[in-house]
Amino acid sequence: MHDFLNDSRFDGIRRFSQKIWLSSPTMHGEEQYWVDDAIKTNWVSTVGVNINEVEKQMAEYIGCKYAVGLSCGTAALHMATKLAGERLYGQAKPNAGTLAGHRVFCSDMTFDASINPVAYEDGEAVFIDTESDTWNMDPVALEKAFELYPDVKLIVVAHLYGTPGKMDEIRRIADAHGALIVEDAAESLGATYKGTQTGLLGDYGIISFNGNKIITGSAGGLFLTNSKEDADKVRKWSTQSREAAPWYQHEEIGYNYRMSNIIAGIIRGQIPYLDEHIAQKRAIYNRYKEGLKDLPVTMNPWNENVSNPNFWLSCLLINEDAMAPMVRGEQDYLWKSESGKSSPQEILDAIASFNAEGRPIWKPMHMQPIYRTNAFITVEGNGRGRTNAYIAGSGIDVGADIFRRGLCLPSDNKMTLDEQDIIIDIIHRCFK
Repeated sequence: MHDFLNDSRFDGIRRFSQKIWLSSPTMHGEEQYWVDDAIKTNWVSTVGVNINEVEKQMAEYIGCKYAVGLSCGTAALHMATKLAGERLYGQAKPNAGTLAGHRVFCSDMTFDASINPVAYEDGEAVFIDTESDTWNMDPVALEKAFELYPDVKLIVVAHLYGTPGKMDEIRRIADAHGALIVEDAAESLGATYKGTQTGLLGDYGIISFNGNKIITGSAGGLFLTNSKEDADKVRKWSTQSREAAPWYQHEEIGYNYRMSNIIAGIIRGQIPYLDEHIAQKRAIYNRYKEGLKDLPVTMNPWNENVSNPNFWLSCLLINEDAMAPMVRGEQDYLWKSESGKSSPQEILDAIASFNAEGRPIWKPMHMQPIYRTNAFITVEGNGRGRTNAYIAGSGIDVGADIFRRGLCLPSDNKMTLDEQDIIIDIIHRCFK
């Protein structure tokens, strides 16, 4: 590890006395009230007023008829994916998932929680490359994927770092091929696309209340729908598929996925502050953009004409001609400092040395060891699709290039102006 504290480029910068986090929970006090209320009334399991209120208030905020509280965003994704599979292909056969034998088109640059439910249901993920305008699923590559695999009927789309993807184009392509969309809005709660909240842009939507999200319950997630039938089915599946009998009667596989009333109490106390958190995150993004405009870098992009992100994480992309040497293995890396240039790992190591937390961009799914043999669809300059054809430095694989040149900056909404200024200064010095 490079000794940044004794590197002359960083003279005069002192280590933060308290860690600056990437994105930590921000509590306001009301969370404790509703948690205490759950304990006092002894409603601490998977039923209670807090759960009811979270489902009601979030459905109203987002604009859907039903929201089903679940233990985490991944549980919500699993229920959405399972439901889509059942709708498309019927009841699962014994010992098989609802997607058994079927391919699913999936966002490539995302957290693996977006993709794993496809495997849970015995489907095969086909990864669709990223576009550079919003860092989300590329509609051109998606269209090419349907040419290669015309029988696919399900698409899983994630909105990266709180920025909506090109949903009009993706929806048009899905409709043309009779495909359903599972919309992973885990990172984008409160973001809108053409005035519509993310989570409502597909056939099934989910959001997450994980500890680092825009508002949190420490855990928890929601399945979003306008269908009472779908909401009731997810409620049943998520409570071990218990039938309406006086005893425990089970006629299909179920899951222990319901949200607890304790977690719902934290979320209930967070909901009134969602818009405030979004405003704070936007301000952080804008300060980075202004403070770094003289460097050979850009911020994670969004289309101001159609969307309003929630700015969950502010990210940086280093220009190709300003990239210093850097290599990554499976779990380690090396970088070299060069005057006037830098690399994501140099910047991440630098800010870490001064007690601040950043993170690499999500490593694309087609580069992950567990999914490396799955098909990956990108678009060459001549418009032809390719599968499993990543060529480093070719300029073809957009997601891999963003992973190589990008990083997530400290985006905690409790970070002070002075603290952010110091981080901006550290980044400048990495390019000296």
